[in-house]
Amino acid sequence: MYILILPSFGIVSEVIPTFARKPIFGYEFMVFSGIAIGFMGWGVWAHHMFVSGIGPISVGAFTLSTMFIAVPTGVKILNWLATMWGGKIRLNAAMLFATGVVSMFTIGGLSGVTHSLSPADTQQTDTYYIVAHFHYVIFGGALLGFFAGFYFWWPKVFGHKLGETLGKWNFWTMIVGFNVTFGPMHILGLNGMSRRIDTYSPGFGFELWNMVATIGVFIIALGVLFFVVNVVLSARRARGLPPEPPDPWDARSLEWFTPNPTPVHNFDEDIEVSSLDEFWHRKWATDENGRVVRKATAAEVCHTGDAENVHLPSPSYWPIVMSAGLPLIGFGLMYNLWLCVPGAALVLMAIYAWVFEPPDDPDGPFGHGHDDHDDHGDAEAGDESAGDEGAPQEEAASVE
Repeated sequence: MYILILPSFGIVSEVIPTFARKPIFGYEFMVFSGIAIGFMGWGVWAHHMFVSGIGPISVGAFTLSTMFIAVPTGVKILNWLATMWGGKIRLNAAMLFATGVVSMFTIGGLSGVTHSLSPADTQQTDTYYIVAHFHYVIFGGALLGFFAGFYFWWPKVFGHKLGETLGKWNFWTMIVGFNVTFGPMHILGLNGMSRRIDTYSPGFGFELWNMVATIGVFIIALGVLFFVVNVVLSARRARGLPPEPPDPWDARSLEWFTPNPTPVHNFDEDIEVSSLDEFWHRKWATDENGRVVRKATAAEVCHTGDAENVHLPSPSYWPIVMSAGLPLIGFGLMYNLWLCVPGAALVLMAIYAWVFEPPDDPDGPFGHGHDDHDDHGDAEAGDESAGDEGAPQEEAASVE
């Protein structure tokens, strides 16, 4: 479960510094805490199996791991809060979803720490308390973070922003609906309602909170509808308009060197990185009084996207074919080994075909996908390029 939220943590660590207009607090600790979560996440899953008879030694080991994983996750929460502290925060849709991750995942983490107490976890197992905890971590920690990424990187992918008004309606309806849906499940679980049931007898005291949770589901659906409408309306408004400028957020990370939407070849040239937040430091500097002053505009710093003679790999559909075979192998190992046969055949066939594909894009500057190309001319061009290999390359200008 903790593995699922690591991508969301990376998104939040990009969004919060951008809209707090501060560098991430404790960068090194953030990096190593992510590594620790990825490593320790493999050792906490069995706190859902304390009643399965795994034995006291295993229960003790997973109890400790469940306690210890709260340390690196706590480091991330505190560093995000420290990044926002004293910053000039812009509460747009992306930042709202990022702060939603910080608050909702904290609740999910606190309920998760209760699983480290084996007597309490024995009572919580297979109840709606587990359902509530799981969704506060996955919905509140992962899904809200993905929505922050949608609003943040949408212009980078599609060349236009999503609407801010509908984006804020999207956030508030989802955050309210989320808490109305899954908050009562803590109470239902502590009252003894089991998970994985589709009905229950009256008189157990479950009716009220299940009704509240059902209302919350419809509020979440309304929030998702706001997002879908936002996508459609934003695309319609962007028709016939020039794309967004390359740096609409005054961002800090390297992908914002590219124009919007990002060209196929990505960067026009290799970027020499001399400091953390390299892109931001090329736009801003500090004067003799310690004040932040602009030294270059985004238009002066960003690439134009019109580079030529950039090597591009050959497009291929064989990776998709190979990935289609992997689920068959997985289901075969779980249910019927015969399913592994077509899965393995797809994987091997895709690998074999992928290996023999050309290394260059046939339609690119180094490809040979044109029927009218001149083999003699290609040979001469190859000789010229081979002769240029010995020429000294101009050194990239260093950035102060």
